[in-house]
Amino acid sequence: MAEFSLHSELAANCVPVATWSLSELLLCNDANYPWLVLVPAQPGLRDFHDLPPDDMVSVGREISRASQALVELFAPDKVNVAALGNVVPQLHIHVVARFTRDLAWPSPVWGFAPPKAYASDVLDARIADLRLAFG
Repeated sequence: MAEFSLHSELAANCVPVATWSLSELLLCNDANYPWLVLVPAQPGLRDFHDLPPDDMVSVGREISRASQALVELFAPDKVNVAALGNVVPQLHIHVVARFTRDLAWPSPVWGFAPPKAYASDVLDARIADLRLAFG
């Protein structure tokens, strides 16, 4: 059986935050939005329906956990959850805190504004806050 490896595009544009029971949790390196990415750590997954049924339930719980942390930390107006995969074929789920005042509101975040990398001290603080929120 093939081993899981993170797609190079995700590795280049995200920072590891945690390893959960099913997924790798990443922070998108775009300071424009609090943006998490869950990647189920199983090889060969492209679409949500490729997950075994029990893992669909597990990833649903992980999406809720990520969403709740974003709400706790940022009090967004909305949390968007999406699994597109048009650019990165590996199954990954975006969990994005949205605000009526953000750059892209009310449009999707993809392609709206160039990514703005976190300053290293802000990135470190963001990761620490997220880890604390996850307990």
